[in-house]
Amino acid sequence: MTVETLARTRAGSVTQLVCHPRLPLVAGLDAERPAVHIWDCGELRELGTVGADSTVYTDEEEDYGRDRVLRSPAVAWHPEDAQLVVTGEHDVVQWTPAGLTELDEVPPIAAYRYRCLAFSPDGQRLWAYPSSSGDEYSAWEGSDVLDLASGSVGAGPRWDTGVAVHPAGGLYATLCSDQGATLCVFARPDQTRLRRALILDADGYGPPMFSADGRYLAIRGNAYENSLEVFEFPSLHRVLATVLGEPNPGYPYPDEWLDQKNAWSRHNIAFGATLWLGTPNGTLIEVDIDNQQAVEHDILAGSPVKALCATPTGELVVATGAGELVLLATGSAPTQTADAELVRAFLDSTSDVPDDGDLEDNLDVTDGTRSWTPDDRAAVTTATDTDPPWLQLTAAINNARRQA
Repeated sequence: MTVETLARTRAGSVTQLVCHPRLPLVAGLDAERPAVHIWDCGELRELGTVGADSTVYTDEEEDYGRDRVLRSPAVAWHPEDAQLVVTGEHDVVQWTPAGLTELDEVPPIAAYRYRCLAFSPDGQRLWAYPSSSGDEYSAWEGSDVLDLASGSVGAGPRWDTGVAVHPAGGLYATLCSDQGATLCVFARPDQTRLRRALILDADGYGPPMFSADGRYLAIRGNAYENSLEVFEFPSLHRVLATVLGEPNPGYPYPDEWLDQKNAWSRHNIAFGATLWLGTPNGTLIEVDIDNQQAVEHDILAGSPVKALCATPTGELVVATGAGELVLLATGSAPTQTADAELVRAFLDSTSDVPDDGDLEDNLDVTDGTRSWTPDDRAAVTTATDTDPPWLQLTAAINNARRQA
């Protein structure tokens, strides 16, 4: 596939790009301060900035990145309209082509508590995590549902990181992260959670991402190494599992390994007509999942890829280490419409988690190669070094409970 540069502009340092799901718009998170820039995806003309006057982040060596974690904005595009919602340092604001306005429906405490935002698939509600109710601990067990028409705030389930709506509609995927294991949970648009789920080692994953045709789900991770996993949908069979760069050598981590690990962007994958991957040396890797083939494209003159996303029409938007924003034509736009039968097949293969049921106690989980029911997990008492770390931990906990 031929890759061609369509437009290029100075953008400064950008750490994450989020394309609008329908419109030619892209938001970029500033790497130096809690600010968000908005560009059109035609000429890469900047349309506005949220947080332009914010102060720069504290040097990460001074506070181990705590200031960045606490002050980094969360963003969410409306599924249809040119509307971007952003958590500021003291409020939650929305950008539209008409300008910036404060979102009045947000509870005051939430202005500094929300870490994740997403619109409901119909665009009528804003989902926000963690909850604005409860104390600093219990808030993380739930979320807020803001009705944008009435201004009411309701309670929602726990979720984090991001929401990926299946392109055929009728279902979305999100994460429930924990240091021991992360769950990729599937749910109906009304937030009714489903029993079938993915289980991933450790935490620190990026938001799940469906392919344009809805046949694959990619998840970029994690806190301990630069993993990339792709799962077939609706089977949830894992078709790709790799580590970008060198795998984790174990603690204590050599400085050389940490340097190469940190050189990879955490937001360097995108689904156009194929899966795209940006690298620290400036190449873009095109991954044909169906044929298990990969092709490298050297088009960025060696400038590291700092962020990557795909427009609705299949172009790529790249933020480079040279401070540029680049719009690339990939020679092939997504042509296959997502089949609603994929979603129906998934829904037919599972059932709803009871409203009053504990999530983890009701999930049938798979890592893409093996599956476990709740009874299976409760019965595990032995595990080997070749088993997933979360399963080894489960066996140890079960043994401790039986001995108590």
